[in-house]
Amino acid sequence: MPIFDPYFVTIAVIAVLIVGLSKAGLLGSLGMVGVPLLSLIMPARDAAGVMLPVLLAMDAIAVYAYRKEVDWRVLRMMLPGAAVGTIVGWVLWAFVSDAAVLLFVGVITLLFILDALLPIRKKLEGLPPSKPWGIFWGSFAGFTSFISHTGGPPFQIYVLPQRLPPAIYAGTSAVFFAIVNTSKLIPYFFLGQLNVHNLQLSAMFIPVGIVGVFAGIFLVRRISMKLFYRIAYWLVFLLALKLVWDGFRGVFLGL
Repeated sequence: MPIFDPYFVTIAVIAVLIVGLSKAGLLGSLGMVGVPLLSLIMPARDAAGVMLPVLLAMDAIAVYAYRKEVDWRVLRMMLPGAAVGTIVGWVLWAFVSDAAVLLFVGVITLLFILDALLPIRKKLEGLPPSKPWGIFWGSFAGFTSFISHTGGPPFQIYVLPQRLPPAIYAGTSAVFFAIVNTSKLIPYFFLGQLNVHNLQLSAMFIPVGIVGVFAGIFLVRRISMKLFYRIAYWLVFLLALKLVWDGFRGVFLGL
């Protein structure tokens, strides 16, 4: 599809803006729709390659903006697992389909939302984070992030129940994914995802992503915690339904 095709440009701008708002912590894990949306206008593997430099540019801004608002305890628990998940994703890159990953992430995310609705979840919220679960969900986030930049739901499954203040949540998320995305540069290069054409597209989309990040930073500091988490949970739920449907169609119907 031509780069300046109106449909191409519209889908790309919407996708990158959503990811930018998510990077600032405003839309929860809705930013993971970036690759699925771009997959409407280019192959999914190329979409992942195009998005990586854009994500890194947005990560840099988000990390700087929230550099003093980070829960390092959470990161120490999740990052070792994320490293393992990234390596596994690299090894399995040729064997795991995008549709299978989307289906798996969607099902796990739906279970997370159902769990959040149960009374026991209310008793667990606010408790100190568990290191074993941090490693587990960190590895899951690293793996799905490598395959299709869909590490948001696993990260949220572990972090959202801790009810961090919105700015702290945003800062912790920004640092976590900045480190994870940086670790993907070398594997993506050797897999051919960072070719000249993809990098040209990335350069076009980076300014759009930066606008989205700044807009999200402005809004996230002005939204109430109750409204913030209500939006986050609903968006994750709706996104999970979409992921399950798209994954099911790809795995079982071949669509």
